[in-house]
Amino acid sequence: MSLPLKRPFPPMEARSVDVVPVGPEWEYEPKWDGFRCLAFRDGDAIALQSKAGEPLERYFPEMVEALREVKAARFVLDGEIVIPSGKSLSFDDLLMRIHPAESRVRKLAAETPSMLIVFDLLVDERGTSLVDLPLTERRPQLEAFAKRFLKEHDAIRLSPASDDPRDAMRWYEQTRGALDGVIAKRRDLPYRSGDRTGMVKIKQRRTADCVIGGFRYASKGKGEIGSLLLGLYDDAGKLNHVGFTSGLAAIDKKALVPKLEALIEPPGFTGNAPGGPSRWSTERSTEWQPLRPKLVIEVEYDHVSGGRFRHGTRFLRWRPDKAPKQCTYDQIERAEGSLLDLLAGGIRPKAPRSTATKPKRQSAAKARPRVKPSSRGS
Repeated sequence: MSLPLKRPFPPMEARSVDVVPVGPEWEYEPKWDGFRCLAFRDGDAIALQSKAGEPLERYFPEMVEALREVKAARFVLDGEIVIPSGKSLSFDDLLMRIHPAESRVRKLAAETPSMLIVFDLLVDERGTSLVDLPLTERRPQLEAFAKRFLKEHDAIRLSPASDDPRDAMRWYEQTRGALDGVIAKRRDLPYRSGDRTGMVKIKQRRTADCVIGGFRYASKGKGEIGSLLLGLYDDAGKLNHVGFTSGLAAIDKKALVPKLEALIEPPGFTGNAPGGPSRWSTERSTEWQPLRPKLVIEVEYDHVSGGRFRHGTRFLRWRPDKAPKQCTYDQIERAEGSLLDLLAGGIRPKAPRSTATKPKRQSAAKARPRVKPSSRGS
């Protein structure tokens, strides 16, 4: 390709925060539950790149064809591949696409076609790179591109955006948990490839993508997995043990045994490893098998203390679209700058216009809306 951006091109990433940041420098978008995707087109050449820099074309052939039908010969779009299911999105259907058999992938592409929701334009139809422009200039160009080239393409949609934080609140309330969360982007910054300083995410649930660095067999013996040992990479590139997940109800624990045993290889964790026995642990609880760092899962957690999950986590799903090296501590290092907005009163709704008698003043507790994700707790 002769585009100004060479693949793999690291997408801009987001840092987790607890509350919606407020200020004129922020713009807000829904956070979609799918596979991050950079879509490259240069004439007849089309490429889909995952967040980890891997090609996705063979898994989403229908999206390649949809992009080929766009009447712009050159562009690079940043977006999210999703699969609609009723009024929601199905991440399970996305996972089914990561299959080695082309015939199976094409069958699924026909039965459950994907959609690309775009939220940034990195190269325009003239082949000009826009990554050095601030979002205040990129977003209008994306909207103009969508109006001109994507209006008749149901498989490629423009993600909504707003400079009003109350819209982010409404997205939370109206989707009732179906939305993955909210994204807030700095309007005054350029596209920060491979960086987390220009964008934050506020998720409906507190989750993290972790590497499986080892496992323990169930107490009944080696025929079943008891728990998965989780790791995150530090700044030195060391994989540190940060906790475990034993809530494996969604996994066939017996079928998982050969998959994990095929990856057994020391040391498992190259930094902090699972500790030795304590006065509370049994001898068996200290026995674990180290794994090559190949598998990534998403887990739900409650608290972090000393760089570790304070309690056991809950398995949510496999993440074959994520590279192990992307599983870093910045997922669980939560910024506190946004707490100033919370202390200042957070996000207040606009008072409705009315000619009626002025209502009685509410107490501060009733008048102030919540700014934290309210449900299942990055």
